[in-house]
Amino acid sequence: MRLDPTAEAAGARLVFHDTIGSTNAEALRLARLGERGPLWVAAGSQTAGRGRRGRTWVSEPGNLYASLLLNDPAPPAHFPELSFVAALALHDAVAGRVPGLASRLALKWPNDLLIDRNKFAGILIEGEGAAVVIGIGVNCAHHPAGTEYPATDLAAAGIRAVPEALFVPLSAAMVKRLSQWERGAGFGAIRADWLSRATGVGKTIAVRSGDGDLTGQFETVDETGRLVLRGADGTMRTVGAGDVSIMGSR
Repeated sequence: MRLDPTAEAAGARLVFHDTIGSTNAEALRLARLGERGPLWVAAGSQTAGRGRRGRTWVSEPGNLYASLLLNDPAPPAHFPELSFVAALALHDAVAGRVPGLASRLALKWPNDLLIDRNKFAGILIEGEGAAVVIGIGVNCAHHPAGTEYPATDLAAAGIRAVPEALFVPLSAAMVKRLSQWERGAGFGAIRADWLSRATGVGKTIAVRSGDGDLTGQFETVDETGRLVLRGADGTMRTVGAGDVSIMGSR
């Protein structure tokens, strides 16, 4: 595993483990010990990988597991925007694998990547104080069965992408997208790029959130990254986090 020269020039470093509990947990542990980013923590497999809302992230060897530790990248209120930054960086890296592949990729609010409408990657943002960790998991060779939202992996989709080969362009794309973000000042541009690659905009969706199950038309993402949902009665509602399904897409 190695970094792209662009990432190295930006001061990024890499620590790789054959096996670890969780790359996110390790990055946060290092931050508590005084480690300063940008630091990538990557692993060949995880024994305690985790996803959003406390879910387990199945972490077999052959997939990509990597977390980027950043120190004071922006005021903490902007940390959730990093899921959009990371999603675009990963989209850039994967789309560059094969000419024309971008047309098969889509971003699903708030932090998933799809290929042929099936999820193959997820992002988890976790922060403590001024430190924030961007966790990225990509199903390169394996994917779990029986998931709530249909899953796949790049190999099953006909794309050869070993973790090492995907990580190099990802590390470079992250530098570019973080620069575009400008500590939150450039989120407008990030938001526009994300929306141009998003699935479900303008369609009827179901959202499972902490406030219950909601259904409506996916209008847009607002200036803070919250999903804007138009109800059947025309009223607008914003949702900060939740699981999205596109109605009638399957």
